[in-house]
Amino acid sequence: MPVISQITHKIPLPEGTSAGLDGHNLSISGMSGNVSRIFESRRISLCIEDGEIVVSVDLPRRADKALAGTWAAHVRNMVTGASLGFVYRLKIVYSHFPMTIEPPKGDQGGDFVVKNYYGEKVPRSGHIPAGVSVSVKNKDEVVVSGSDVELVGQAAANIERICTVGNRDRRVFQDGIYITSKKEVGE
Repeated sequence: MPVISQITHKIPLPEGTSAGLDGHNLSISGMSGNVSRIFESRRISLCIEDGEIVVSVDLPRRADKALAGTWAAHVRNMVTGASLGFVYRLKIVYSHFPMTIEPPKGDQGGDFVVKNYYGEKVPRSGHIPAGVSVSVKNKDEVVVSGSDVELVGQAAANIERICTVGNRDRRVFQDGIYITSKKEVGE
């Protein structure tokens, strides 16, 4: 079995994007926003060279190779988020009782509130993390955007989870808010 002496992943920084490494904390800033994350490992190293972020590991074992690939994927998502941003679109579906939506103002986080879901008197709410902006278009589409793909995805999942149906047949009762698309802003 051949032994690999080193694995290196190079992630180029697009024009208008800068990166900084402070100990284990990698921060990337670009036109869409700033993203930072802590990368800490004894065997895997992270450095910035010639406009590229380099993830490398010497004499890797199977777990080291997997972790280096995971770090490279996280760094690629950070670079994409800082330069372009991410957008998730959700569709509001109802058949009889019209839902009213109250998204949080700005990107400071807060609660996303759904009123009159299946005619319920008590409003349902879900948490939106700071750094994510939520807007409603045409009263039937929710747009979740931000520069950190994990926060944007979690916010969209929280909104979708607000409208879960209990003790009803999902084939018949299809009211709710559903994720319809996930993409980068530049696509």
